[in-house]
Amino acid sequence: MDRGLLKQALTKIFLGVILLGILIFLPAWSFHYWQGWLLMGILFVPMFVAGMVMMVKNPDLLRKRLNAKEQEAEQKTVVKLSGLLFTVAFLVAGLNWRFGWWVIPDWVVWVAAGVFLASYLLYAEVLRENTYLSRTIEVQENQKVIDTGLYGIVRHPMYMATTVLFLAMPLVLASPISFIIMLGYIPVIDKRIKNEEKVLEEGLEGYAEYKKKVKYRILPFIW
Repeated sequence: MDRGLLKQALTKIFLGVILLGILIFLPAWSFHYWQGWLLMGILFVPMFVAGMVMMVKNPDLLRKRLNAKEQEAEQKTVVKLSGLLFTVAFLVAGLNWRFGWWVIPDWVVWVAAGVFLASYLLYAEVLRENTYLSRTIEVQENQKVIDTGLYGIVRHPMYMATTVLFLAMPLVLASPISFIIMLGYIPVIDKRIKNEEKVLEEGLEGYAEYKKKVKYRILPFIW
């Protein structure tokens, strides 16, 4: 096992826990915000397990995802917009819990948590199907078009999974206001997809034909 890679993965998870904890619990001004602990658990426990599985099964994929840095100028803007959306949504969720602006039933929180975990499983399946997946927009050496499994249904199953994940997060935090804010992620990810498809069509052999074969990007018959 690559100890350097293990240390890097654990460090990123630890920093993620600290950062998200600050964004959630500081505006809530309480550690009694149980929905915040719920999100932390369903987010970071599967993330740790997935990281350990990749460490054993496909360390190159883990390394690629940990070290990713966007080269496309347009994608750097997308990343910044996404980060801004997440920051505002988490801060508002904590404030919503603290001041009780818009309260939703606990059963909605638990349903959202179930949807979140189901989407996590879908995300894991996408990683299993496509070992070329990177966090950045790029065409890799010897990359081939994947057109089986989930990729035979939509062109971007990873974005399908992450979109549902991200929209479920505010509801796990019991914040409909944050959910409305996170709807802004839809045009942001649409912008990312359009740029990614342009890069792939120009640099990946067979991608133009794949687009004709699989017509939908995210949701069959809708998007």
